[in-house]
Amino acid sequence: MKTILITALILTLVQIGFAQKNFDKAKLDNYFNVLEQNNKFMGSVAVSKNGEIIYTKSIGFADVENKVKSTEIYKYRIGSISKTFTSVLILKAFEENKLDLNQKIDKWFPTIKNAETITVKHLLNHRSGIHNFTSDIDYLIWNTQPKTEQEMVAIISKAGSDFKPDSIAEYSNSNFVLLTYILEKTFNKSYSDILREYITKPIGLANTYVFGKINPNNYECKSYKFTGTWELEPETDFTIPLGAGAIISTSSDLTKFADALFGGKLIKPESLELMKTIKDGYGIGLFQIPFYNSVGYGHTGGIDGFSSVFSHFADDNISYALISNGTNFNNNNISIAVLSAVYEKPYEIPVFTTFNLTSEDLDKYLGIYASEQIALKITITKNGNTLIAQGTGQPAFPLEATDKNKFKFDQAGAKFEFNPTENTMILFQGGGQIKFIKEEKK
Repeated sequence: MKTILITALILTLVQIGFAQKNFDKAKLDNYFNVLEQNNKFMGSVAVSKNGEIIYTKSIGFADVENKVKSTEIYKYRIGSISKTFTSVLILKAFEENKLDLNQKIDKWFPTIKNAETITVKHLLNHRSGIHNFTSDIDYLIWNTQPKTEQEMVAIISKAGSDFKPDSIAEYSNSNFVLLTYILEKTFNKSYSDILREYITKPIGLANTYVFGKINPNNYECKSYKFTGTWELEPETDFTIPLGAGAIISTSSDLTKFADALFGGKLIKPESLELMKTIKDGYGIGLFQIPFYNSVGYGHTGGIDGFSSVFSHFADDNISYALISNGTNFNNNNISIAVLSAVYEKPYEIPVFTTFNLTSEDLDKYLGIYASEQIALKITITKNGNTLIAQGTGQPAFPLEATDKNKFKFDQAGAKFEFNPTENTMILFQGGGQIKFIKEEKK
């Protein structure tokens, strides 16, 4: 279901190669200014070339309620990019002969289904079959409350297995929560201390660490969703995602991390090759990012209202990072624009036009829509003069009016066209279309 309305931030770019050391920074600044003026994006980006930062930009608010503008020093939760850090730490333990990647996890977690056949490497490659606890509907009921290791292992154990270990690959945050506990047992230290000792301190990541409760006084951003205005999101407690998603950082720190990882400063070349070995779409803490005739590597992230991506393109020794605490746009388009600017390729500054509707104008669209094509219902409500859509088991999101009976949700590249007379709605996304019919009120 989530693939229908939520798209990943993977780049699919067509480029030729790095052209000049200088690029039109003024145009790129203007691109971000337009996003900011239209409430499309709040966040930060950074690009490095040969280990030196060549562009940074921060827009929007770190704290909307108190009108605190974000700057380069503000930190954002990076979500699943944390998995790349955790993967590096596991491989460090492997290099120091503290851990065997082929060790079966029943040594630590005997209550996990198939633990006697699941290896550490299966966890790293998302090939364990262990169910992803964040996919469950009740997850958002308890994710803001702290959990002990015993409680988290019980939750993961109870959820069971989705497939035979090593038969396929399927993304699961549960894998990396368990890897966190393995690290803590292996080093006899907290995940936070291990991260500091093996990564952040050696390469000088002063603004990267395991988050606690958001502290605005420590230049930590709050996160938001856009529902006509920026609405504060609840905070996931760090004890739940841990090494799967509990790190906070800056865009500049993430480029520095990428430069160090791919520059051989963190793990051995053979360990990096393990990370880059892709099977069924997954490496170890890395995805492939196609870039014309070269291949980059990186990871994406999302937690609460935060979203992120980092990538490294070895051919030109370029690292790129985007982190956001609120988006009402397709972040992938932002990534393409930034890299197009750096590589001196054409890109357009978006033009946003509004089609103004009153709250009463929206009433004819309200209701629950179902389709014979997919087992997903979409509920349409309103908040003032903003139309709100929500797919089954998904977060609600605002629709922007573009014309009569036409709306869009840029963040997922989705367009909605209503026919109030026939009580129908068509969803256009990814080159396809799905027809929905409004259910009659009982």
